[in-house]
Amino acid sequence: MRYLPLAALILTAPAAAQDAPDPARLKATVDKLVGFGTRHTLSTADPAKPGRGIDAARGWAGSELTRIADACDGCITVANIARTFVGPRAPAGVNVVDVLGFQQGEEPRRVVIVAGHIDSRVTDAMNATSDAPGANDNGSGSALVLEAARILSKQKFKATIVYALLSGEEQGLWGGQLLAETAQQKKWTVTAMLNNDIVGNSIGQGGLQVADRVRVFSEGVRASEDLAAQIARRASGGEDDGPSRALAKAVDGIAATLPAGLDVFVARRPDRFGRGGDHEPFLKLGFPAIRFTSAVENWDAQHQDLRTEKGVRYGDTLDRMDFAYLAKVTAINVATIRRLASAPAAPSSVTLSGALSRDTSVKWDAVPGAASYRVRWRRSDVQDWTNSLDVATPGTILKEVPVDDNFIGVSALSANGDESLVTFGESEKR
Repeated sequence: MRYLPLAALILTAPAAAQDAPDPARLKATVDKLVGFGTRHTLSTADPAKPGRGIDAARGWAGSELTRIADACDGCITVANIARTFVGPRAPAGVNVVDVLGFQQGEEPRRVVIVAGHIDSRVTDAMNATSDAPGANDNGSGSALVLEAARILSKQKFKATIVYALLSGEEQGLWGGQLLAETAQQKKWTVTAMLNNDIVGNSIGQGGLQVADRVRVFSEGVRASEDLAAQIARRASGGEDDGPSRALAKAVDGIAATLPAGLDVFVARRPDRFGRGGDHEPFLKLGFPAIRFTSAVENWDAQHQDLRTEKGVRYGDTLDRMDFAYLAKVTAINVATIRRLASAPAAPSSVTLSGALSRDTSVKWDAVPGAASYRVRWRRSDVQDWTNSLDVATPGTILKEVPVDDNFIGVSALSANGDESLVTFGESEKR
């Protein structure tokens, strides 16, 4: 047996395979999105103002994905999904359209989703006519999705990658709900959903500058778990190791391998305090999902009418953004997608036994396409995996690793060493 430290096990793609996100291209994309005037979900096409509104913005985004697809000989299929939603911010109903690009992998129904909402708003959530530049919220996330598509379209993967530009976020997280429910209806296996929302600024409220880290929000106990499942997770000590938290921890480790990159601040709650985003509909359906957001926020530049009051300038404009920072957030997304889409699926479940013993028996079902498996463990008083053992087939016994004192999980490995998310081990049914 070899017990290896976590740092020795982090694998990255060869340098020659990397294509760095381009700050200038990201800026050009955000500038184009700002140029649509408003991207409010309730904005309608006006013949007197061609090129204005969300329909024009979505049409352009679809054409950009098509252009990227043409460059890779049709490796991306562009499609829209739509549904009418009614709610307090759309009492008469509104057609919510998500623009999607599918880069099909060897496993068509297993998906890694990278998303950002394309809609914008000003102070009044119902104001669909005033200029709402939405540069950072959320031109930044939309630009990231398109840049990820440009880079990743040059490779082939096991899993299918879904590039998602969502609508209706500001009206009720409707674009996220539409995509999550589509994933459920189509019986997709969602390996990960990466939601990028407000990821392009490094200067926050009051001029505070933080350019060396990005926040990644994730749930611990799954929102989709019923009471019995929550009790079982609590009994196993897995509150910090649900699938979404495992995803956030993986992102943290991946980011640490990127030269001159950003530190990942693993925020241990589903989203910012009292607020939400398009990953939450995925959490409700049990899919692993996280949110990327800048380390600091400037609330004078969020959901604000364009104006200056008492010397304070309000509005979400292009000049408030840091495109070198956005490129680094994009690089983390790209590296995460590259690894997870290259890896097999995570084990569906891992069971442990070993009460009244110094050894722990670890069992799991075989994962299709897995070349081997990595058993990870750590003392139960620390948060990150510290030890590991690679095995060729499902099942092993960890000698002198008592289950009372350790947390244990298992990931699946490809032949190239690409690693899935870690599935946390729980006790066998009593």
